[in-house]
Amino acid sequence: MEKIFERLEKVRRNSPLIHHITNYVTVNDCADITKNFGASPVMADAKEEVQEMVSLADALVLNIGTLSTEIVESMKLAGFAANKKGIPVILDVCGAGATTFRNEKCKELLSSFSIEVVKGNISEIATIAGFNIKTKGVDASEVEVDKYNLAKKLAQDLEAVVVITGAEDVVSNGQDIYSIKNGTNIMGRVVGTGCMAASVIATFCAIDSDYAMAAASALVCYEIAGENAEKTSDGPGTFKTGLFDKISSLSEISVNKMKKIEKIG
Repeated sequence: MEKIFERLEKVRRNSPLIHHITNYVTVNDCADITKNFGASPVMADAKEEVQEMVSLADALVLNIGTLSTEIVESMKLAGFAANKKGIPVILDVCGAGATTFRNEKCKELLSSFSIEVVKGNISEIATIAGFNIKTKGVDASEVEVDKYNLAKKLAQDLEAVVVITGAEDVVSNGQDIYSIKNGTNIMGRVVGTGCMAASVIATFCAIDSDYAMAAASALVCYEIAGENAEKTSDGPGTFKTGLFDKISSLSEISVNKMKKIEKIG
């Protein structure tokens, strides 16, 4: 866990290309966050070109926030191409639990190709794990469940890294469990911070095949930038602008001083 900033430096040096098929509400924010971390974003969802675009990429983000049958078909084509190339696929199960259609398409994607990281809030991840949860759109609902065991068990079942975001983030690869307590409440008042987190995770997974530690490192850096941005913001609007600024200026000193990450059990 001493190599968190080294991973960020590697992102900045290598500038990996992160292909997104994401939702139209936050697509620009996801592009901006990827760019500010030092990677290169591309947003392409037409089925006529997704496979070719994936052939150029270093990681693939799939976000089901604004879902359609056509988008799912593009996601499947992109997922197959990513598996063939051997690059990580990050699935953000945004809004899982809200509708039957969304839940069915999540299952379809998870069973169609290999996914390296599944990310969501507690109610979204609980839905994927089979709990009968009704989520409030894309916001987390209260779930009475041990999130450490939930992340670990689902990671084993899916053979993937599972990321549960919230006031405390939990990351598990089915064996190890990491707890991250960086971040700030104001991040929950800005639409898109969850979607941006998936982009940051993909950015770090593109340069490190230890996907659990890559995801944990990504969240630490992202959320430390959020803490720094809050100090100079007047509210959600200035916070969002400040977040991009603080990401660009993240230093080794601040990351090492402010990181709140531990291995559980």
